[in-house]
Amino acid sequence: MTRLMKIIHLAALTAASALVLATTTEAQTPRSCAPRDHVVLRLADGYGETRQSMGLGEDNAVIEVFASDQTGSWTITVTGTNGVTCLVASGQGFEELAEGLPAKGKDA
Repeated sequence: MTRLMKIIHLAALTAASALVLATTTEAQTPRSCAPRDHVVLRLADGYGETRQSMGLGEDNAVIEVFASDQTGSWTITVTGTNGVTCLVASGQGFEELAEGLPAKGKDA
């Protein structure tokens, strides 16, 4: 994975983490959450998705991007320190990019 792809994935993971942390509390469990092993199995069996990238968010939450090379479906998850994984976003059209950094030049 290129440096740019890592930066893009980490930006998406950070945004997802902030969204989940801002909208959930420990007393409130969204319906799109389950133990991590159940979520990973469902993404694999139901959508053919495997983990493509991961990172750490606030409060040591693990942010992961799952995707399928065959169908292009993708899912972003957040797993808290309690082992519960929540779905944050999903969609179609996933593709791994190999873009280089833009050429350095004068500032605009």
